[in-house]
Amino acid sequence: MLFVGLDDTDTLETRGTGHLARAIAAALAADYRVLGVVRHQLLVDPRVPCTKNNSSATLLVEADGHGDPARLADRVRAMMLADFVVGSDPGLCVAAGVPDAVSDFGRRAQRELVSQAEARVLAREHGIWLEGLGGTQDGVIGALASVGLSATGEAGRYVWTGRMRELCGLQPVEALLAAGIAAVQTPDGRPVAEGMVSTDRLRPARRGGRPVAVVEWAGDHWLPLKLD
Repeated sequence: MLFVGLDDTDTLETRGTGHLARAIAAALAADYRVLGVVRHQLLVDPRVPCTKNNSSATLLVEADGHGDPARLADRVRAMMLADFVVGSDPGLCVAAGVPDAVSDFGRRAQRELVSQAEARVLAREHGIWLEGLGGTQDGVIGALASVGLSATGEAGRYVWTGRMRELCGLQPVEALLAAGIAAVQTPDGRPVAEGMVSTDRLRPARRGGRPVAVVEWAGDHWLPLKLD
């Protein structure tokens, strides 16, 4: 698995990092098997410069013989620079093996201030591709954090996987599974095998390294929850 982290690619007047990540995923799909795009929520604090909600994104890419992070970084960098917005501070991270120290950094970035210098030192120590692509380059913090969180398999929510974004309105559980959702379950882990699910804002959680739709009963259908 290759993890591609992106952060701080937009301004208040432009489309967000998630939109760019999905566009890059679609472009890479011609040469790679892209398993999904996962959104991660980082620390929300007045001391943290951010566009809106301080979120970052990770593309999950199956290597399939294309396991060179540098080669993939070249592809993604070109697309990010082509979409560069003055006023943004984009960062890019590409990693194959992700050590626990990087996942710990990601968890810390969700609850406390972490620095660009710390991110760079950590990436260098573990041989992880990390670079800033403009502005202050502070996006390297979220890019590395996003990769670390995604690598745990237990954090974030999918903004794209399989055919999930083709679903709309009320759909049977079977349709979610056919679209690439690995499982549908309640917050306490009980599997949901039948019933209609509202899919207009479906954002499966990343659990066990898979997209899992966590739902609650809303009277006559299942309502998906947004979990990080």
